[in-house]
Amino acid sequence: MCGAPAQERTLSDYEREGIDVAKETVIEGTVTKGSEPVAGAFVRLLDGTGEFTAEVVTSATGQFRFFAAPGSWTLRALAPGATGEVSVEAQLGRIATAEVSLAA
Repeated sequence: MCGAPAQERTLSDYEREGIDVAKETVIEGTVTKGSEPVAGAFVRLLDGTGEFTAEVVTSATGQFRFFAAPGSWTLRALAPGATGEVSVEAQLGRIATAEVSLAA
């Protein structure tokens, strides 16, 4: 397989896109089932009390991204016949990354 390796994004990349990283955190990651990325999964961002805050759909490579306030968050991924959940701590000045593994 040929092609460039996946490029990691930096906070500077987001600043150039107009994201105010002094006020918002970046939460990004991948949804997988087994070792395969899951395209089209719904990823929900839940706040520290479990309240729904936002939802995105994963890309063709299983990737997702949220911009949120600093704090403790839960990522819940949903795909046909499978769910997964992981907690993440979002801090200003850092990109929080997470892999959400789906299980039946």
